[in-house]
Amino acid sequence: MKLKQFRVREFRSIWDSGKIEVDNQTTCFVGKNEAGKTTILDALYRTNPIRAKDAVFDETYDYPKREVEDYRFAVEKGERDEAVVVSCTYELEQNDFDAISEVFGPKAFIAPTFTRDCYYGKNSSMGYLSCDEAAARKHLANNSALTDDLKAQLLGAADWQAFSTALDEAEATDAVTALKSLVAKVIKSGSVRSYIYHNLIWPRVPKFLYFDEYYQMEGQANLNALITREDSGDLLDSDYPLIGLINLARLDHRKLVSTNNTTELKNKLEGAGNHLTQRIVKYWSQNRHIQMRFDVRDARAEDPEGMREGVNVWGEVYDTVHWATTPLRNRSRGFVWFFSFLAWYEDVKRKGENVILLLDEPGLSLHGRAQADLLRYFDAELSGHQLLYTTHSPFMIDSTKFGRVRIVQDLGIDATEALPKDEDGTKVLANVFDATDDSLFPLQGALGYEIQQTLFIGPNSLVVEGVADMLYLRAVSAQLEREGRTGLSEDWVITPVGGSGKVPTFVAMLGSQKGMNVATLLDIQNSDKQLIEDLYKKKLLTKKQVSTYADFTGTVEADVEDMFDRAFYIDLVNGEFVGQLPEKITKTKLNAKEPRTLRAIEAWLADNPMKSGSFGHYRPARYFTEQLDKLWPKVSDETKDRFEAAFKHLNGLLR
Repeated sequence: MKLKQFRVREFRSIWDSGKIEVDNQTTCFVGKNEAGKTTILDALYRTNPIRAKDAVFDETYDYPKREVEDYRFAVEKGERDEAVVVSCTYELEQNDFDAISEVFGPKAFIAPTFTRDCYYGKNSSMGYLSCDEAAARKHLANNSALTDDLKAQLLGAADWQAFSTALDEAEATDAVTALKSLVAKVIKSGSVRSYIYHNLIWPRVPKFLYFDEYYQMEGQANLNALITREDSGDLLDSDYPLIGLINLARLDHRKLVSTNNTTELKNKLEGAGNHLTQRIVKYWSQNRHIQMRFDVRDARAEDPEGMREGVNVWGEVYDTVHWATTPLRNRSRGFVWFFSFLAWYEDVKRKGENVILLLDEPGLSLHGRAQADLLRYFDAELSGHQLLYTTHSPFMIDSTKFGRVRIVQDLGIDATEALPKDEDGTKVLANVFDATDDSLFPLQGALGYEIQQTLFIGPNSLVVEGVADMLYLRAVSAQLEREGRTGLSEDWVITPVGGSGKVPTFVAMLGSQKGMNVATLLDIQNSDKQLIEDLYKKKLLTKKQVSTYADFTGTVEADVEDMFDRAFYIDLVNGEFVGQLPEKITKTKLNAKEPRTLRAIEAWLADNPMKSGSFGHYRPARYFTEQLDKLWPKVSDETKDRFEAAFKHLNGLLR
């Protein structure tokens, strides 16, 4: 059975969340702090919690504070109905239909879904489903073990009381006795609909399992006290993942307190540590040099409070690089969270419990890449359960599956005056058009990261300074290939970074990506030499991966424009800026001692200002690509040789 949709009303910061459609596998609730994401999960959790004592909505604490007394008064006076706090719609699967059909036939349950409304008060709820009472009676009557006369009487029964009366008057065979027992239960329930709901459907509905940072384990405990809390049903939040950890390690905490054989105990603990290590490192990419270890020993007088009598268990992490053992509780918050969740869920899976997982801000303290590990874990390991989680981190959003995202926002947070109820409070949106900028920010971050990874970045990324470089390189490459010469391989994704000052940052970012091959083709002037040399001296790239245009022009300084003959590039400038220049630029008007054509043009324009607009090197590049058919015959063989030499070198760096 799957949760199909739910709706929360008149609960804390929520007047009406609107209908919230739930994905069959994973639903991600995104929104800024204080938008109401936790409130949404908390309300849903209480409708059918794994811990029965949590199934309560208390109007004193949970009804929106500013109107709680008005609400009570209106209900007492009969001026309004009690609030439906949460309404959940579930969709039945084939095995659910089979369970109903086995008792009342395939036509007794009509719709594919049913709805359950929860009200204020403990376990106060009402189920709504569509059933065909006559079809149910007909199925029961068509029992091959009944006589034809009895079948005829049962088929003619107008209601369940008449059906029961006919059975009472019949001979008490085994079939009749069994049928009488079932019909008596139906009558006691009030209807087939009520019987099916309480006995055949609701017991099959998955429980909600809620996990947030408060469930993080301490990593150590007094086993005697833990067993006492477990027996009394008074476990602490941190006990659940710890018990899960002990179970995941294939240990029995009740037997650990009574083990008398030291060798046997040590072997069990060592095997438990090895098993846990294998589970952890599979999804924990931040540090693969760790080993999980357990220690169980009698309590000592100066052990932590509550652990000074009986037997204690200690979870520890050994670092094979630093040769150091640290208590689990002293590791990073991100690691403790990840480890606690892994232990908690693995225990749920081991028990085979039918649950829907609710995770509030999972991996909040994890590094961005570790959050990606967590998403990978969700998809790989949690597929057997529906998962609903909240986040405001872009790294916890799968940009390839935006359809699973629901936006949570509260317009009242930023409003300067009170809003009407239909606009106020926490809302859950599937349509991004109604979302605020703050609400969209995590999605923008996830989408921006995806674009960065796919649009201008590939397995082989060629870093250049600007878009003009990209235009020249692709245009010249295509023309050379048409002439049977070597062009720049299409395997290179040209990545313009927007200036020489941004090159080190982009190279560091790209180079850190697994499997990424990065090279550069950059402008160079004296002031950039140290920056460019640092790319290989600091071991961001190898020396052969760091190329500049000067490597192919034979000059000390060079821009991409210097790959062309100076006279040719001047013609590009004259053609693009016609009517804007004070007069045509010629080679003789420029400073011949200036090695860089762009610098020489800029110096001349400083003394001879343009009539309108301003000079920029992108426009000549665009002009070159637009007029390529006319301009290419004017490109010299020396220019072609320079570009081809650059392309051959770069192609040789491909993986």
